[in-house]
Amino acid sequence: MSESRVRIVMLEPIHVASLHGFGKEPENQAWEKLTAWAKPKGYLDDLQNHRIFGFNNPNPSPGSPNYGYEFWMVVGKDEKPEGEAEIKEFAGGLYAVSRCEVKGDPGKDIPEAWQKLVHWREHSKYRQGSHQWLEEHVRPEEGGGMVSPAGLFVLDLYLPILG
Repeated sequence: MSESRVRIVMLEPIHVASLHGFGKEPENQAWEKLTAWAKPKGYLDDLQNHRIFGFNNPNPSPGSPNYGYEFWMVVGKDEKPEGEAEIKEFAGGLYAVSRCEVKGDPGKDIPEAWQKLVHWREHSKYRQGSHQWLEEHVRPEEGGGMVSPAGLFVLDLYLPILG
C-alpha cells in the first residue's frame, strides 16, 4: 500500500448514536436497527452531517460463528437516547485512513484491506494507537443507498496511530 493511498487524519471528538448487533451476521442486524432509528429522523438523507462508522464489538473468537458489530452515527449534541440507540461521546484521535472498495466477498475483501493498512503502518514512522479502530461507511457514487446496484460498497478504514 503506497503512501499516496493512505491519508493521515485527525478525527475530532464526535457525539454519536450507537446501535449494536450480535450473532452470525451482526452487521446486518445493527444496520437494520440503525436505519429503523435514523430514517424517520431524516439522518440517512444527510450523511455529510451524520457520518456512519462501525466496528466489531466484540471481535470474533475462535470456535464461535457469533460476534458483534456496533454502528455509530454522528448526531447533534442535543440528541437523546431512544429505544435501542445509546448516545456516546468519542474523543477522536489520529488515524491512518485507507479506502476499501468491497466488490466481492466482504469476508475476504475487508480483512485483506485491513492487513494491507496494518502492514503499511508497520513500515511507516507511526506507532500503533490504542483508540478505537473504525470503518466509515461511505455512500457509493451510484445508487441511493449504502450499497450500489452492482453490489459495491465502500469503507474508509481508520487505523489508530500515534505520531
